[in-house]
This record gives sequence, C-alpha cells and structure tokens, in this order.
Amino acid sequence: MNDTRPDPDRLLESLSRDSERAARGKLKIFFGACAGVGKTYAMLSAAREQLQAGANVLIGVAETHGRVETAALLDGLPILPPRAVEYRGRTLAEFDLDAALAAKPALIIVDELAHSNVAGSRHPKRWQDIEALLAAGIDVYTALNVQHLESLNDVVGRITGIRVAETVPDRVFDAAEDVILCDLPPDELLNRLKAGKVYLAGQAERAAGHFFRKGNLLALRELALRRTAARVDAEMRAWRADRDIRPVWPAVPRLLACVGPDGGEQVVRATARLAESLRADWLAVYVETPQLARASAEVRGRALSALQLAAELGAETVSLAGDDIAAALQECASRHNAGTVVLGAGSRRRGWAGLRPRLAESLARLAPGLELHQIALDVPRAPIRSRQPRRTDWRGYAWTVAIGVLTTALTALLLTVFDLANVVMVYLVAVVGIAYRWGRGPGALAALLAVGGLDFFFVPPRFSFTVADGQYLFTFVLMLAVALGIGQLAARLRFAADVARARERRAYALAALARELSAALTLDQVVECLPRHLDSALGAVSVLLLPDSHERVRAATSDGQGGDWVPDSAVAQWVYDSGQAAGAGTRTLSAATARYLPLKAPMRIRGVLGLRPADLARLDEPETVQWLEASAAQIALAIERIHYVEVAQDVLVKMESERLRHALLASVSHDLRTPLTALVGLAETAANPAQPAATRDGLASAVHHEAKRLAALVDNLLALARLQAGGVRLNREWQAVEEVVGSALRASAASLGGHRVETRLPAELPLVQFDAVMIERVLCNLLDNAAKYTPAGSRVRLFARVDGHYLVVGVEDDGPGLPDGDPERLFDTFARGERESATPGAGLGLALARSIIDAHGGKMQAESLTGGGARLSFTLPLTTPPDIDAAESDA
Repeated sequence: MNDTRPDPDRLLESLSRDSERAARGKLKIFFGACAGVGKTYAMLSAAREQLQAGANVLIGVAETHGRVETAALLDGLPILPPRAVEYRGRTLAEFDLDAALAAKPALIIVDELAHSNVAGSRHPKRWQDIEALLAAGIDVYTALNVQHLESLNDVVGRITGIRVAETVPDRVFDAAEDVILCDLPPDELLNRLKAGKVYLAGQAERAAGHFFRKGNLLALRELALRRTAARVDAEMRAWRADRDIRPVWPAVPRLLACVGPDGGEQVVRATARLAESLRADWLAVYVETPQLARASAEVRGRALSALQLAAELGAETVSLAGDDIAAALQECASRHNAGTVVLGAGSRRRGWAGLRPRLAESLARLAPGLELHQIALDVPRAPIRSRQPRRTDWRGYAWTVAIGVLTTALTALLLTVFDLANVVMVYLVAVVGIAYRWGRGPGALAALLAVGGLDFFFVPPRFSFTVADGQYLFTFVLMLAVALGIGQLAARLRFAADVARARERRAYALAALARELSAALTLDQVVECLPRHLDSALGAVSVLLLPDSHERVRAATSDGQGGDWVPDSAVAQWVYDSGQAAGAGTRTLSAATARYLPLKAPMRIRGVLGLRPADLARLDEPETVQWLEASAAQIALAIERIHYVEVAQDVLVKMESERLRHALLASVSHDLRTPLTALVGLAETAANPAQPAATRDGLASAVHHEAKRLAALVDNLLALARLQAGGVRLNREWQAVEEVVGSALRASAASLGGHRVETRLPAELPLVQFDAVMIERVLCNLLDNAAKYTPAGSRVRLFARVDGHYLVVGVEDDGPGLPDGDPERLFDTFARGERESATPGAGLGLALARSIIDAHGGKMQAESLTGGGARLSFTLPLTTPPDIDAAESDA
C-alpha cells in the first residue's frame, strides 16, 4: 500500500520558510518586455487601491517620464522627498533609503529596480536598497524590464544590438512574492510610441529607429512571457513538493528520457528532437541497478556516453540508484513534473527475462497518467555481462561451512530439550545471517548445507539422505526458497548501502571542500586545499590553472599538487576561452591524458581545473560528474570572492592614499604657504632702504619667528616619517620627568606667552626610562596644541602622577573642549581640531606624539573635561630603576 502522507522533513522546511517570509517584507514586481507597456501605471494603480483600503503607502520613487496619465496617479499619494546628491558638479535627486527606513511605511513604491545609484550612496544598486527595505519588514512595489535580467542580458543584446549595463540578479526576480506581467501587442505599443505616450518626441523618433522595431518587440515579448511562465512553473513545482503531490500535472510540456546501455543515444536524440518541436524542457535519467553496477565497463560506458550526449544537447541529467527501474522513473517524473516519458523498445526478450513485464508496462501500471513514447531501437537488446575477471571471496564459503558444522552441533544439543520442528528454526537463522553477511553465493550454499544436514543427521532414517516422511520434502523446499530469497534481498540491501555510503562520502567531501574554501583568504590557500579533497576523493591528480594579466592560463601549483604531471596548457587555454570541458573522456580534444573543467563563477570564468585520474571511467559516472561540477563551482566562487576582496582592499588603499594626498596638499597649501608668504613679504619690506632701523629690527624678529615655525613644521614631518619607517632608535635613559617638563616649558615659552601656565608635579616622582629629546617634543606639541585652541589669558595646566605601573603626564586647558566625534581621530595624520580654521598647524603634532609614545610602550589619550576644556595625556611604563649605590661601588 502506497504511503501518500506528506514528507515531514518537507513540511518542517516549508514551515521554516514561511516563518522567515513572515518577518520580511513582500516584493511585487511589475514585469514587462520594454518601456511603455504600462508597468508604472499598473504599479501606481495598485498603490492607490492599497491606500483606499487603509494601508500606509509611501511613494519612494516613481518615474513618470512625462506621461500625463501616469503622473495623474500620483495626486493624493504621500511622496518621500528625494535625497540631493552632488555628482560631478550637478545636483541629482536620489532615493532616500534612510528616510524610508525611518518612516517605515507598510508599502513603499520604488520604481526602476535595475537603477544604479550615484557614487557615495549606501548601496551601488537600487535592488540592494530594496533588499534593505524588505529586511526591515516593508512591502515594496517595483518595476523591471526583461532586458535588465542578468541571465537574459546577453540574449537581448544579440537580438536588439543594444546591451544595457544595468542588470538585476535572477535570484531577486525569483525571490519576489508576486510578479505581475504587463503586456501589450507590438502594434499597439508602436502606436503609443508615435503618440508620445512612451518617450518625448525626439526620444521617440530615435527609439522607433533602433530599439522599438517590431521584430525586437516580438522577441522581447516572447522572452518576457517565457520568463514569467518559467517562474510560475517553478512556483507550481515547489507547491507540489511542499504538499508531496505525486501525480504529474502536465501544465507545461516536460520530457523524461530513460537512458540505458542499449540504444541510449538513439533515445536521447529522439527526445531532443521532440523537445525542440514542443519547445519543452527535458531531462535524461539513468537508473543504475545492482545488475548494471556489476556490468562490464563497456556496457556501463554506453549508458554514460548517452547521458553525456544528453547533457551536450541541453538536457538536465539525473543519475539514480535502485533495483526497480519503473519505480525510480515514476518517482523522478513526479518530482520534476514530467508528463512524458520516452523509452527504448527492443526486440522480444528470451528465457527468464521474457517472463518479466516490460518497462513500459510496469511504468504504465505505476503511473497511469504518464504519456509513454516508445522508440524502436536499431540494435537488439544485448545481455548484460558482469565485469571480468571477477574475484570470488572464498572466505565467505569457508565461514559458511564452519557455521554449518556449529549449527548442526548446536541442533543436536537442543534436540534433547525441543522437538525437531522447533530446532529447524536454528538452521533458518544461520542461513539468514550468512546470506546477509556474505551475500547470495554463501547464502545458497548455507541453504543446501542446512537442508542436507537436517536430512542426514536428524530426519529418520538418520545418517541417510533417504526421506521416510514426504512432509519433510516440503520443509526442505521451503527452507531452500527462504534462503535464496534472503540472499537476493541481502544483495539488494548491500547495493543500496554501498550507494548510500558513496553518496555520503561525496557529500562529506563537498562539504569539507566548501568549508575550507569559505575560510580561504588567498589564492595560495585555495590551491593548497585541492590535493586534500579532490585528489583523495577521486583518486586523481589535480592542478589549478589561473589566468595572468594577459588572459593566459598558468598552473598555480603548491607543495604536493600536480606531482610530476605537467598539464597541457593548450587544452587548458581552449577550455578557459570557450568555457567548455575538454580532454580525456570528452568529445573535445579527447587525445589529452587528463580532463580539464572550466571554473565558472557568476561574473566570468575564473580559471581551469585539470584532473588526471588513475581510472578515467570513474570521472564518467553521472554522480561523479555532478560532484565535480559542484566542486568546480565552489572553487570558482572562492576565487571570485578572493578577487573582489583584493579589489576592495585596493580601493580602500587608493581611497586612503587619496585622502592623505588631499590632506597633505591642504597642509602644504595652508601651513607651508602661509609662513613662506609671510617670509617673502617681510623680506621685501625689510629690503626697502627707507625703513627705519627699529622697523627693520622688528621685521627681522618676525622673519626669525616665521622661519622657526616653518622649520618646526618640516621637522615634525621628517620625524613622523622616520618614526613610521622605523628609522629612529630611542636613547632610553633613567631620568626625572621634572627636568623634561622644565625644558619643554622653556622651549614653548613663546607660544604660551599669553596664557597662565600651572604645573602640578608631586614630590618624589619615580625615575622613568625614556628618550628625553623625544618626550620633550611630545610635551612641546601638547603645550603648543593647548595654546592654539584656547583663548589668550586662559589657564594651561601641566601635570604628572603615578597610576599603578604607569606614569601619567598630561596637559589640561580651559578651552572649548574636543570636537564632536571619536577623540582617537585627533591622533591621525593631518587631522585637525577645526576644519578650514585659521589656526595654524598641519595636524602633525599629535600624530607625531602618539608615534613617540607608542615607541616607548605607552598610550595617548584625549578627553573633554566636565565644565569645559580638554585633557591630552600619555603614559610611560614604570620599571624598577637600577641600584645607584651598587652601580657606584661597581664603578
């Protein structure tokens, strides 16, 4: 009795998907062949209906393109103000994603799904903005033309001669909750174009002569209809799978070709022609039974060759394992909703095979709703011969004899307690165990030994094969039938277990490969992981070939990869250029000693995978081919991810270099030009002989001050460069911090002239090991910074204290405090407290101070004080100073 209950795993998966969808917003796409078919009009009409129903609707973006009827639909609808973006001297209106997320409407209209955002936006593409809205639980209506779908972009380009640059991944289209097809006949659309209802007059004339030709519109309309139908078909198949519906629904034609070792290629070609005439999808299915699994390489090769031909002709290939071909085909047809099955019809079978029902008859009985097409084969059905030579495991037979002897001895002991009818079951248990453990042959021998042993030792007359009671003959026949049946079932069970173990190994190997590739950060790591996974799983030698800057593939080898094998670069280059597999076992360049597979990533082909297996036939197995394709896809994705990570890092480096360049130019233009201009002006004034001596003395003093300022700036630049390059060695000595504070105050006396300076240095501060010249420069920079950003007459305090294992030294002021933002950025190179300020400085003092303190093992800190003012401080580690008395005695 067939179990028609839904699969509980599928039900759980469906419930999980439903819960995830409930937390996200719903996307509705208004889809059309091209502009002018009424997508925006239909979208705004649907939005008005939602508004009238009481929904919170917001218009984020609605492109009317000057169409009066479409613009009229915006009346009365709340519109989100656009975000003004400056781009190349122009002000552009862009969708304000942050404002939309803050408003959080129930439904938002965001037109033109494929739109590219202006540089500097949160996301480069509008569909990414919509993803953010959906993640926030906001429903979205949007519009899309068929030429913007990524998978159809090149097809539309070849048809129309125009390749659009803005595309949307197909996964966004497929993940939409609903797709509304907006369609118009080409003639009606051309009339709308002439009437100015699609573009303005000048644009309409150009469009009519290029894109809007009737042939183009017909082709685009067909593409839009077919893509929508394919999406609906996928929804229908998913709905059937969720509810575990077994009968086939022939809503769209889909063919299933049964590929076998006899006439498989003929069936494949006939199915391909039929699918072409019906414009239908089709798949080729190969069912490997235990008999086929034991078949010779020639027999299996014919079936696998037919399956490969089907893949080349555009079919989806499926490999199944089972002992009932009809049941496997029926299950596959139900899962893929294929209503037509194409079979090969051979000549009448002879012998025992002729007593079994034909495959078509069995399939018709299992699935009466399927349409069966039988193809008369040119070749007669050949018997399936086992692989030769076939080794016999004699250990199973030896164990069978031994267990038979032990069973007979045990039976003799049990006869003292039980009747013979009960003891017979001991033999049956032994036969079942032997058949399950060692298979059909030992099981049959065990059955014969059990019947013979029971007859000879225990059936009267004993110690003779003569049977006095005819009922024992029935017992003997029944035992033999049961034993042989158990052997057959055990063989099938072993085959299924072997298939399951092989699939488990492949799944584990693929998961391990994917896990290691996902953690790879460099191409070398990708190359290194291949021998650990591909080589061990396939018994092959693998080599990864990657393109150079001239698009020539080269082997990217690592230790242990490739061995002594040198891949054929010509074959690999052809595979890279064409995107098709080649080499041994394929129909292209089959004389090569290895097989080469293209590494196809979503954006482009990233390289070539070369494989030289010990057994080439192993690569032709359908499940191995599928595993290889999945592995190649994982490798390609990893390479593409690393490529874009490197691109992003390069962009960040360039952005940072550009920022530093702009900061340096601003510094040079402001802080170097100002003292230089002052020096030139002062020198010109001092050169005037009419100036009195007192004025010349003042000018000389001013020139000296500006020259010192310029020298200090250049000195800071050079010192910072030397510190960051590691070219400065600290002269650490044990010193008192009071001495350095005093020298720093004397050096900064000029800049602190208008301020009240206080020092708070506790008595008996410990000696600290540091470079006195460097720490003096740090203190000078801190004092100079306090003098710059505080008004004249304010107070500047210099303090020092012990805090645990550190000496804390800092400067406090009564100024306006630190600017808003992260205080740590004040220590960045060219960072200034005020932007475009008249306060002199290049933003180097604090950066230089932090570099010096970091070299001493300390830390710089900046914080605003309560009630106003700022504190800039640094720490120096405290260690135990040497014993001065001991040092003097040693001296």
